[in-house]
Amino acid sequence: MPSNTGPSIGTITEGGRVTQVGEGQEAEETSPAVVTFGAPSVGELLAERYELVEHINNDSAGRLVWRGVDVILRRPVAVVLRYPGGDSATEMLQAAVAASRVIHPNLVGVYDAIDEDDRAYVVREWVDGQSLRELVAADGPMDPTRATAIGNAVASALAAVHATGMVHGNLHPGTVMISDDGRVVLADARTDGADSQESDLRAVGGVLYFALTGHWPHGEAPLHGATAGHGRAALPDAVRDASGAIAAPRQVRAGVPAYLDDLTMDLLDPEIAPPSSDVLAAELSRLDIPADEQFLEQAGPLRFTADPGEEPSPLAAAGGRRVAMGIAGLLAVALIGLLIGVNALGGGDDGDKEPVAQPSSSAPAGGGSSEAAAPVRKLTIQDVRVIDPDSKDRAEVRDAEKVMDGNEDEGWETQTYRNNGKFGGLKKGMGIWIDLGAPHTVKSLQASLSSTGASAELRAGTNGEFPSTSKGDKDLVTAYPAVIGQPFEDHDGTTMTFNGFDPSQKYQYLLFWVTELPKKDDGSGWKLGVQEITVQGS
Repeated sequence: MPSNTGPSIGTITEGGRVTQVGEGQEAEETSPAVVTFGAPSVGELLAERYELVEHINNDSAGRLVWRGVDVILRRPVAVVLRYPGGDSATEMLQAAVAASRVIHPNLVGVYDAIDEDDRAYVVREWVDGQSLRELVAADGPMDPTRATAIGNAVASALAAVHATGMVHGNLHPGTVMISDDGRVVLADARTDGADSQESDLRAVGGVLYFALTGHWPHGEAPLHGATAGHGRAALPDAVRDASGAIAAPRQVRAGVPAYLDDLTMDLLDPEIAPPSSDVLAAELSRLDIPADEQFLEQAGPLRFTADPGEEPSPLAAAGGRRVAMGIAGLLAVALIGLLIGVNALGGGDDGDKEPVAQPSSSAPAGGGSSEAAAPVRKLTIQDVRVIDPDSKDRAEVRDAEKVMDGNEDEGWETQTYRNNGKFGGLKKGMGIWIDLGAPHTVKSLQASLSSTGASAELRAGTNGEFPSTSKGDKDLVTAYPAVIGQPFEDHDGTTMTFNGFDPSQKYQYLLFWVTELPKKDDGSGWKLGVQEITVQGS
């Protein structure tokens, strides 16, 4: 269950749109009546910490959604209230507790869950933006590149949830949120136990279908136990033939690539077993290539197999029938065309000879390998996490996603430590764990820092299955003994570049491990910010 719980939040104020990225199902005329005793008020301080600033709306389950401020940390929060509390708030609080155990950049963060008997409330991350449902309703279906990126983020979030053995159980266009800075977050998990990981995966297919077409392929009946008349029930149904079968995205609108059409329909086909969420996330990550880095036209899966040495698609290996057949078929056609062309170039007198491919102008001279080197590009980082093995309060493990958002003006930062740069003598180090989604040949990793004077090293490992706890972090650091290149000691620059990767190996999991902090300019302590991390490879 993801780090989130609550309702979709949106309102219009005199100053413009203020849409809280939240929990998806919006209030409708048939929403349950809200009890008025003990109602919260503007300026009220909950738990001596959370000040209520503005009532945003009520969700379809009768919960009140407020914008608030954490007066201790001075950050905006969303507060979802239900009153009375007690038994009536059990499901909401259980979902919040479960969600708080999973920290992932594509899951809404849950900060607190409190039951005061007369009312209960969940405090969670406040993010400005819109739901996928609202965006498609306003702007129409999305282009394939953006739809793929959203599917990748959703699948990555589910992989984190499923790794704990839990289920999201409430995935639809209203619970997929896109913030104003482009971050995709999944919200509103359920704990009623009525769903399975397979139903979550089928819902990813539904989200892709909706993003590409503007239609929801699961019909007008609510999915995953939603109350009739709320949330997904209002989504436009898919185009269907006389037998009720849905039309493929390519039949609804032009320009949808074959590989994305096939993957979406496979996920929706009850006759085809879906891959696990981590395999699906790896496949969508492989397809989620920024437009300026796509080195072939969108002509189906050949675009993603330009590297002759690339390993088979994770999804094809997991049984994605249409995708696998599409890749094999297109490669076969390409190979036949190549052989015919080579034979034609050789003339008709040597018909008995085996066709021999001629070297291209880019082949290396001097008798080297004739296999073309894979193009080096910026690799997509699928997941990041702050590793803090010596801390009990876990106060510094948030905001890891800021090191991969493309914005060097903000990043993850440590707290200020007194006494010395060795984390005040309290810790051996802290770091950023990086998951590339699949094994890659890596050429370099570059870390942009907030100031000079930091010491750090880069490590690699083969296991990414460690829980985000102090013990899990300790086990991860122990399991990552291999150091890449030379450590940077008291580095005099704000950029560290690690180049010592073994070209014969592939890497998926890396750990940027900080061993000493730089002193602050005002001399008040030691602190470091990691603004951005980028990885180059193929």
